[in-house]
Amino acid sequence: MSKVKVGLNNKTILVTGSPGFIGANLVLRLLKEMKSGTVISLDNMNDYYDPALKEYRLGLIEEAAKASPVKHVFIKGSIADKCLIDQIFADYRPAVVVNLAAQAGVRYSIDHPDVYIESNLIGFYNILEACRHNPVEHLVYASSSSVYGGNKKVPFSTDDKVDNPVSLYAATKKSDELLAHAYSKLYNIPSTGLRFFTVYGPAGRPDMFYYSATNTLSKGGTIKIFNYGNCKRDFTYVDDIVEGVLRVMQGAPEKMAGEDGLPLPPYAVYNIGGGQPENLLDYISTLQEELVRATVLPEDYDFEGHRELVGMQPGDVPVTYADSEALERDYGFRPTIGIRDGLRKFAEWYKGYYKA
Repeated sequence: MSKVKVGLNNKTILVTGSPGFIGANLVLRLLKEMKSGTVISLDNMNDYYDPALKEYRLGLIEEAAKASPVKHVFIKGSIADKCLIDQIFADYRPAVVVNLAAQAGVRYSIDHPDVYIESNLIGFYNILEACRHNPVEHLVYASSSSVYGGNKKVPFSTDDKVDNPVSLYAATKKSDELLAHAYSKLYNIPSTGLRFFTVYGPAGRPDMFYYSATNTLSKGGTIKIFNYGNCKRDFTYVDDIVEGVLRVMQGAPEKMAGEDGLPLPPYAVYNIGGGQPENLLDYISTLQEELVRATVLPEDYDFEGHRELVGMQPGDVPVTYADSEALERDYGFRPTIGIRDGLRKFAEWYKGYYKA
């Protein structure tokens, strides 16, 4: 699909889910690279994980904003609050909207379905409705590799059928893609969904395996390795994710009319993943080596004594593997940062953060 260039300077950009993990890193890039304009961060600062981590990221954003020509505004609230969303759009008129706010986590969705319906469905509907009634140049939103479920065809392509989710989280993300397609068709809203593949890095989400395993090992605990280690994941470092999001923001699907005179949906979906699935046991070994290097763990740490191989967890899948050729074709970008470099940066950050 043809793209229309979207300039970011002198625009108002709304990033929901900032100061979440990806959102905070995106806002930091915008504050660094934009020459003018306004960036709105929106997050409800919930306690799904330690709110101190979001406060830490927000502090980094506020510090960066002092040295930036770009105005930054943080609004505490939920995308599920329709009145708040409508008010933000009325007050600020964002030209570009990046919806990263969502309840994340496959396993958490098994026991806490309500919050996924509230944030991922009702919240996203509120964003779509606001875009419908305001002149938004481009809506970019987070989907997930989880939509591929137990797909045995690899690598995963956005052309693959994804109608059999194995978790509620995945079902909500696929639903978001369907809702966005309908709104793009009915109201001519340029929208792009991004299926993220296992994002990791400094100041990430503590419920992600690399982070929770580090917490457990640093306290002398035992980590559980699911499916007896027979898993592969397309791990994607957060800087690669942000680079992909930033490029996509600046290229919106072109508005076109069909033979019936009605809009063809200016809609697209892309994978963002490295395209190099890593064996889980290799990933864990690399993490352990980098934790030792950063002196988070001692050199003589007994790793084998702190591992437990267990069966597959409900909602999990044995492999994720991104086909990112479309992203490279349309935006000239493919993730390149390997797990050694990425986990080293995480281990060094972890040492500094928890030492402080």
